[in-house]
Amino acid sequence: MNRKKLSMVSMCAALAVTGATALTGCNKGSAAGVAADGKAIYKIGFQGPLTGESSAIGVNMENGVKLAVKQANARGDLAFQVEYAASDDAGSPDQSPAAAQKLIDDESVLGLVGPAFSGAAKASGQLYSEAGLVTVSHASNPSLPDLGFRSFVRSVPNDNAQGGAMVTYFTRQLKTKKVYVVDDKSDYGVGLSKVAEKQLKDAGVEVVKASVPSKTPDYTAAATAVKHSGADALIYNGLYSDAAPFAKKLKDVGFDKPKIASDGTYDKKFTELAGDAAEGWLLTCQCLDANVDPGTKQFAEDYKTEYKAQPGLYAAESYDAANLIIEQIKALGGGDGGDVRREAVLEKVKKADYKGLTRQFSFKENGEFAGNGIYLSEVKGGQITLKGNVDTLVSAG
Repeated sequence: MNRKKLSMVSMCAALAVTGATALTGCNKGSAAGVAADGKAIYKIGFQGPLTGESSAIGVNMENGVKLAVKQANARGDLAFQVEYAASDDAGSPDQSPAAAQKLIDDESVLGLVGPAFSGAAKASGQLYSEAGLVTVSHASNPSLPDLGFRSFVRSVPNDNAQGGAMVTYFTRQLKTKKVYVVDDKSDYGVGLSKVAEKQLKDAGVEVVKASVPSKTPDYTAAATAVKHSGADALIYNGLYSDAAPFAKKLKDVGFDKPKIASDGTYDKKFTELAGDAAEGWLLTCQCLDANVDPGTKQFAEDYKTEYKAQPGLYAAESYDAANLIIEQIKALGGGDGGDVRREAVLEKVKKADYKGLTRQFSFKENGEFAGNGIYLSEVKGGQITLKGNVDTLVSAG
């Protein structure tokens, strides 16, 4: 973004915050053109890892967005047509600004699902805010709403809830006394580990904490340290691509205590890569398992028909997030001469109260998700099997 353009966008952002009348050139957003049936065309974007070691998660999300776009057009009740726009950041904070700029520069993109990961969301949040382009993100680091990104809206409970659920299950259900907490040194992993460490200590549990960088060539040393620590449980906060080789080494050294991992590991790729070393691992997620939840049964069938695969991590939540944006464009009169510029869509999404397949979506003033609910699953027979809501499981004993 050149200096002249950045200055104009910054002025627009300031005017939006103060409520002043917009300058010429502010509040960008326009149709991509006109479809064959005469309808205006608007785009819904996605930013996330479509390549790289975490691409399975990104493809799950992308497929959810693409299915929402296809079905929205097929319903025939829109006065406009929706198109999909992808931007790959490979899950990297370093690549996130360029990925964001690609969507920002396409003025027909009126909202997007993503960025998928917390580090990427942090790296591109200011660009999206200055452009007035709403980002409905599954990124879960608790600090994101405190960074002043006015375009950031979180679609799931944050890691305070997820880290707290891990601790609740270990301390109240399994009665653990000493827990080894490992993160992958990412913003996502470190943030979750801080939450878990604090809440474990508050509960009187002894904590051993370590950071093992993503893409570590050999997890033998890390696994051996866990084995000799005397811990009676393990928490791992990172992605499946690292959790899998770590799980193998933990099995090799004979660490057979309870192990729980965060939502970045909640993917069938974990079980495929880890093999029998994944057996018995517990996995937490702010997401529902679309393959077993009654409310997502039709979605799962449609997804399997479209992609010849079962919906994975955050596929249904991404479907909901895309539909949330589309509904707000519709409510603004998209295609009927209404105000469908980016600023209007941003404000409409932030004030939305939308019932999706996975949950009710509403947001606090700072963009934080205004709800809760963490789910626990277990790897059994090579399959990720839902156990239920953590609070419900604990209450039931």
